[in-house]
Amino acid sequence: MPKVVDHEARRIQVADAVQKLVTEEGLDRVTVARTAATAGFSVGHVQHYFPTKDEMLLFTHERVVRKILDRVSTLGERATRQKLPIRDVVVEGLSEWLPADARRRSAHRVVLAFLGRTVDNPRLARSHAETGRLIRSMLATAVHNGKECGEVPADTDPDLAALELHCLTEGLALQLGSDAGTDPDIAASQAALGLVTARVRAVFSGHCRQYG
Repeated sequence: MPKVVDHEARRIQVADAVQKLVTEEGLDRVTVARTAATAGFSVGHVQHYFPTKDEMLLFTHERVVRKILDRVSTLGERATRQKLPIRDVVVEGLSEWLPADARRRSAHRVVLAFLGRTVDNPRLARSHAETGRLIRSMLATAVHNGKECGEVPADTDPDLAALELHCLTEGLALQLGSDAGTDPDIAASQAALGLVTARVRAVFSGHCRQYG
């Protein structure tokens, strides 16, 4: 029987190799040849799945974002089981975007590399904009749910609150991630998380009624 090739698994292996190279050496060091060597593939195999460097980066970015969003979804499921207030889920979810440890710094290095390429590539720019809209939509939903359960004041605009929280977190992430290849500044990371936590608590200032 002919060998069955899992093409999606191969694409993921290439993306993981790109992330490793971006994290350890920066985007300028990412080439098809070096990616192929890191992934354990031939150059031809990599070019079969990703004809250009930008296509490799786009898929890698999408994979990184997808993994973050999956972790955020898991937080929501855990919060329901443990009957946690929405504000706790929002704080933990936003902290996933702050490069405060090795895993999150690696993801942020990809985000930074991707952001730099959006200036000259409309396709990458559209993907970046869509990711931002998705994050703000999730935050707006959390604020809306907070209004329903009493954590958020009734006159709060969910879209404006979501924009504020997203911009604050993204700005702090950019500041922390400017030297993301080195060990993190623990004090700066804690200060950033403190700012995000304080702002989330200001929005979710009430008591949660959903668990009675």
